[in-house]
Amino acid sequence: MSVQSSTAQNLSFVLEGVHQVKFEDRAVPELRDPHDVLVNVKFTGICGSDVHYWEHGSIGQFVVKDPMVLGHESSGIISKIGSAVTTLKVGDCVAMEPGIPCRRCEPCKAGKYNLCEKMAFAATPPYDGTLAKYYILPEDFCYKLPENIDLQEAAVIEPLSVAVHIVKQANIVPGQSVVVFGAGPVGLLCCAVARAFGSPKVIAVDIQKGRLEFARKYAATATFEPGKVPALENAMRIVKQNDMGPGADVVIDASGAEPSVHTGIHVLRPGGTYVQGGMGRSEISFPIMAACTKELNMKGSFRYGSGDYKLAVNLVASGKVSVKELITGVVKFEDAEQAFKEVKAGKGIKTLIAGVEF
Repeated sequence: MSVQSSTAQNLSFVLEGVHQVKFEDRAVPELRDPHDVLVNVKFTGICGSDVHYWEHGSIGQFVVKDPMVLGHESSGIISKIGSAVTTLKVGDCVAMEPGIPCRRCEPCKAGKYNLCEKMAFAATPPYDGTLAKYYILPEDFCYKLPENIDLQEAAVIEPLSVAVHIVKQANIVPGQSVVVFGAGPVGLLCCAVARAFGSPKVIAVDIQKGRLEFARKYAATATFEPGKVPALENAMRIVKQNDMGPGADVVIDASGAEPSVHTGIHVLRPGGTYVQGGMGRSEISFPIMAACTKELNMKGSFRYGSGDYKLAVNLVASGKVSVKELITGVVKFEDAEQAFKEVKAGKGIKTLIAGVEF
C-alpha cells in the first residue's frame, strides 16, 4: 500500500472493507458554515473502535457500507476559520472533539448531546474520521490548548473525556473508594480521574499482569488480578485485601467483560454506584438479585457530553491528570496500517499516528 506523492492535497487513511485499507487523496474540505474551522490534523490515537471496524467492518448497527476515513482521537492546528469564528485564529493548537450533535433535539437541549440520535461522529458510518491531513469542525468543538499541553497529549484528550464522563456519571465525591475493571487506556484514565476527584482508594482490576503493573505506577493505589473462581469469591477478596468494609462505594467497568460485570456488582456496598463504560457482547447474564437487594445505583456511560472535553483539558493543564505516560509509540502517517496491526496485537497502551508531513 503506497503513499501518494507530495502533490497530495488531503491524504486520508481509508477503510474499504475488512482488513482493506488504502491511502487516498481527497479534496480539501470547504468551510460551509461561518462557525466552522479547518484543522490541519497533527496526531491521532488509535481507538479500539477503529480497530474493530478494521477487523469486522461493523460495530452493532453501524456498518461500513462505503469507504470511510478512520480515526477520531485527534489534535491539530487551525489552518482556516469561518467568518463568524471569534475564539480561534489560524495557528492555534487545539484538541478536537469529534462528534457533532444536531443541537435541536430534546437530548441536545437538555444538555445530553452525546445521546443525540443524529450525532455525526467521526469514523462512525457513514461519517468520515480524522485520519486525514484536514478535517472540519465547528469552532466550539475545538479546544484551544494552553502552552503546557502539547499536540501529542492533546490527542489523548478524547479518551480522557470518555473517562471524565464515566467518573461524572458515578458522582464520585472525595473519600469514596473506587474499583475500576479493565486497565486499558480508558480504565487507566478512569483511575486517574477518580484520584483527581478525591478518591483515596482506587483499585484497578485486570487479567493481564503487565497492565496491572502499569496501573499501579500510573494512578491506581492497588491492583487485583482475578482468580479462576466464582465472581463472588473474587469480589470478597478485593474487599478484604483493600479493607473496604461492606464493599466499594463505586465500581466502574471499563472492560465490557461479563465476569467483570458480575464481580463489580458483588464488590459494591449496599447503596453503592455501578457505572458501565466498557462495551462487550450486546447481551450478558446479570446478577439481578444482588443489584436489587443492595439497591444499587446503576448507570450507563456513552462517549462524552457538555463540559467533559473542557474539564479534561483543565485536568491535564493543572497537572491533576497526566497523559504522557500512556503514549507508548508514535508512527508516521504512511505506517498507519502497521500501527493498527500492532494495536490489534496488544502492543503498547496508546499508539499515535502523526499527521501528513507534506
